[in-house]
Amino acid sequence: MAKLVEITGKAMSGEWGFDDETGNGIPVLRTTNFTNEGVVDYKNVVTRTIIKKNIDEKYLRPGDVIIEKSGGSDKQPVGRVVYFNGPEKTYLFNNFTGLLRVKDQTLWFPKYIFYSLYGNYRRGGTRAFENKTTGLHNLKVDDYVSRYEITELDHKKQIEVCEYLDKIYKVIKLREEELQKLDDLIKARFVEMFGDPILNPKGWEMVAVGDIVTDVRYGTSKPAVEGGKYPYLRMNNLTSDGHLDLKDLKYIDISDDEIEKCVVRKGDVLFNRTNSIELVGKTAVFDLPEDMVIAGYIIRVRLNEKLLPEIFSQYMNLEAIKSILRGMAKGAVNQANINAQELQSIKVYIPSMELQNQFVEMKEQVDKSK
Repeated sequence: MAKLVEITGKAMSGEWGFDDETGNGIPVLRTTNFTNEGVVDYKNVVTRTIIKKNIDEKYLRPGDVIIEKSGGSDKQPVGRVVYFNGPEKTYLFNNFTGLLRVKDQTLWFPKYIFYSLYGNYRRGGTRAFENKTTGLHNLKVDDYVSRYEITELDHKKQIEVCEYLDKIYKVIKLREEELQKLDDLIKARFVEMFGDPILNPKGWEMVAVGDIVTDVRYGTSKPAVEGGKYPYLRMNNLTSDGHLDLKDLKYIDISDDEIEKCVVRKGDVLFNRTNSIELVGKTAVFDLPEDMVIAGYIIRVRLNEKLLPEIFSQYMNLEAIKSILRGMAKGAVNQANINAQELQSIKVYIPSMELQNQFVEMKEQVDKSK
């Protein structure tokens, strides 16, 4: 691919400038504005005042493909790629990026280059070009671009392929928005039925979590293994809105005499005790028929008959409760922790069982729509 594009992306050598207080400065893209979907997140783009000569020559151009060259991890490969299509006069703070610009756009459609690189990244194809230093994964961009092969198509066909993929992407985003609205409906209906968890306007009995549990256990600290017997749930398998995400599922071997300590079965509640401050406390109901094993950063909670697992999970994922969890979390850099005793000290209301069952039935109907 080296003959198709020119590679820039050198460090800016102090040209970062300074904060713009007026809101009229130059938009500056950083890797924090990259998404895994290949688009730029403009919500948090900063603006800067940059004093340098020939600044116009340094602006991004529509059709530029920006590729991440530093910042990956063992869980996520480096090499995220985004397609730039505006706004005009945007600058790239590119210590950690490479900029690919198609030389002859009459032969190669830039978005076709992007989609090819994006697909390769999502398949994990950048792993072969990584080197690892001080905990970071770095992409050898020059080597990657020079060796990566793109399927040759005539220019018209490239455009047709991109138009088709654009339509698919729009459909996917639409479905994601619909799913988010259904999740928001469930949350709103929960508060409508049971009331604010702090004010408790309906006057439900309030108890500590420890009063309604029959079993609370930490997961195992043993590592995953190839060809393990049991699926292994880790903190990344719990989403922040209370679902299970099994896309990146590992496996583990556990001896028969240890399995009961860390196995999860249908109806158990999973609580993520250690994570970043934003994600600590993620809670989900395990609703699958197959037994799995949980990692040490997850707490398994089994409830008595006073509170249904779905009600408890929804309650723990309310923003008001998450705020309480963030306030009690302790930890070092990038790691917040809530232990089992602290979890059991949380206050939870106990609505009538009739109302609990009504909510679960409503949620099941919404889940069918999803």
